[in-house]
Amino acid sequence: MSCILHIETSTSICSVAVSEDGQNIFTKEDLNGPSHAVSLGVFVDEALSFADNHAMPINAVAVSCGPGSYTGLRIGISMAKGVCYGRDLPLIAIPTLKVQCVPVLLYHEELPEDALLCPMIDARRMEVYAAIYDRALKPIRDIAADIVDENIYKPFLDEHLVYFFGDGANKCKGKITHPNAYFIDDIHPLAKMMFPLAEKAMAEKDFKDVAYFEPFYLKEFVASKPKKLL
Repeated sequence: MSCILHIETSTSICSVAVSEDGQNIFTKEDLNGPSHAVSLGVFVDEALSFADNHAMPINAVAVSCGPGSYTGLRIGISMAKGVCYGRDLPLIAIPTLKVQCVPVLLYHEELPEDALLCPMIDARRMEVYAAIYDRALKPIRDIAADIVDENIYKPFLDEHLVYFFGDGANKCKGKITHPNAYFIDDIHPLAKMMFPLAEKAMAEKDFKDVAYFEPFYLKEFVASKPKKLL
């Protein structure tokens, strides 16, 4: 039995959720951001009060760890660490691009078994942060900062149907015109979509060092790629 607090602040959307045994029992979202500095503390306080008032002890904190907004990730991970320290809880880190895949897998049953998923986060101009996964979320190509043109995903598109989604995908429709390319609208990384990945990490005891953990965006991209959301 597990009760997990989820925090997602990697884009302009700020969201918090609580899940118990794989079911969402509390959700707060601000879709009109970015307003993380204002909204996140309030949402987390409400989520913890909800759990405490229903005698549901929080067992872990899961946070979306990037890639994404420098400021958003710092605010979200700082909050997650604070709750972990204050309540002596383990920290779970979930890659943002995998969070985006969850609603596609849950609600788009028409996807072929061999389809590939390409979640994208906008990096301005014609750049995106993207990865390619199979339907089991096994990485087919690791996270990278891509300059999008008509050929960048061609090796994958020549062999598979590829579904593109996320706030970086809309601007790519005019560039990626391969017949095997499909676009899914209105997919965002949200805290309420983190629970399947967080439950898996909880079962495997895949916890991060609260003192030293940093967002994926900072470690992998900030030195070499566009300072897109700084």
